[in-house]
Amino acid sequence: MPTRASQSDGRTRIERERRTQIIDATITLVAERGYAEASLSQIARAAGVAKGTVVYHFSTKDAVLAAAYQQVLTALVTHVAGQVEAAPAQLAPGAYVRAMIGHLTEHPEQARTIVQAGVAAAAEGDRPRPTGQERWAALAEILGAAARADGRSTDTGELRTLAILAGGMIDAVVEEFLEDPSYDANAAAETIVRLLTEASGS
Repeated sequence: MPTRASQSDGRTRIERERRTQIIDATITLVAERGYAEASLSQIARAAGVAKGTVVYHFSTKDAVLAAAYQQVLTALVTHVAGQVEAAPAQLAPGAYVRAMIGHLTEHPEQARTIVQAGVAAAAEGDRPRPTGQERWAALAEILGAAARADGRSTDTGELRTLAILAGGMIDAVVEEFLEDPSYDANAAAETIVRLLTEASGS
């Protein structure tokens, strides 16, 4: 009989592994077919388990999709935060851009899952995704810290605008890479960093 995990969730090791298996299969399925096509039956088939096993871990399709999206988002945020924290303040905006594009192009299934979450949210209005402010606020803060480290004044409105523009460029580069994997996303990241540097005067 499996022993109970020490984690506060109270799940056994096998239960945690099965849950991870289902989430990973859901990410792949959503990336390939979209949110609308990811039914509980298809998720179960992709994970190689019975539908009842999926329902045991996730009571509804929306619960599975939310868990898959959260796993993808957590992986992205963790990676980007690590790269930014490791860089000097003046170089942190560039680290952010490179980390975002690098992670999403190295993990296209995760990128497609994020895109599909946005599509579903726009269509149905009830899917989890970051708000506009959540998307630009982190980079605006990083840009502000870089400016202060260089002894430059900061303008909140300008930082917001630069962060919004950079976010849009990052999205466009990742989307282009997903359409055409031969596209040099790393070179595009360097172009964004250069443009951001020139615009911010650093």
